[in-house]
Amino acid sequence: MTWQSDTIEVNGLRLHYTRTGGDKPALVLAHGFSDDGLCWTPVAEILAPDYDVIMVDARGHGRSAAPEQGYGSAEHVADLAGVISALRLQRPILLGHSMGAMSTLLLAGTYPDLPRAILLEDPPPAWSANWPPPNTPRRGGHTNWIVDVKRKTREEMIADQHAASPSWSEAELGPWADSKLRLSMNVLNEGGQVSVDWNAAVHRVTCPTLLITADRERGAIVSPEGAAELQAILPRVKVAHIAGAGHSIRREQFEQYMKVVGEFLMEIRD
Repeated sequence: MTWQSDTIEVNGLRLHYTRTGGDKPALVLAHGFSDDGLCWTPVAEILAPDYDVIMVDARGHGRSAAPEQGYGSAEHVADLAGVISALRLQRPILLGHSMGAMSTLLLAGTYPDLPRAILLEDPPPAWSANWPPPNTPRRGGHTNWIVDVKRKTREEMIADQHAASPSWSEAELGPWADSKLRLSMNVLNEGGQVSVDWNAAVHRVTCPTLLITADRERGAIVSPEGAAELQAILPRVKVAHIAGAGHSIRREQFEQYMKVVGEFLMEIRD
């Protein structure tokens, strides 16, 4: 497996990406908070025969630059759009998880003609009038967890995560631990963020959209009511619920996840 690993300057930052390559439709993968691009490796391995898969490290994550501030959805969207433009990707498909799914949805509303289609793995439902719930900690609430994780060795991280999430494959654990070692503490800074009108942005989405949900009792974020709210705004949204998984849907039910993703990609194929 020989993939391209490179950096590109976008919005004054050096952003890192890994690319499977080939003369194929472009598929951009946007990771969740504290992960990085290589956390998508098991997914990319499945999709690479049919797609040029681009796994981007968000600012402050992986091998990308880590400015002192500017870690809101608007900044992540500007970075993603900049990568797509700089790499000359023609109407790519985007698949995002959590934070990356929020960025993917906002990108589709900010630049409606840019993506061919989007897939959203359990995004925080920013489109909902009930989000965030009352008394929800802001990103700074992650501080203690990140500090604790970063005190561990890679081997300790893998052992602890395997014990906490025994359904994760071995292929998931290494990239997950590596992403925590590379994560900059700057991602916790909440200053310098551009505000987002989510209601207006979501109403501007025009491309085919798949929302992948899982079980709330296992830690998934999007509720059935939240999914219905998005479908009320965008009737073309397809919702796929994967049982037996929480927030990290693909890691907990990988085969079913790839089946759902593959079926949607087949539906939108020209």
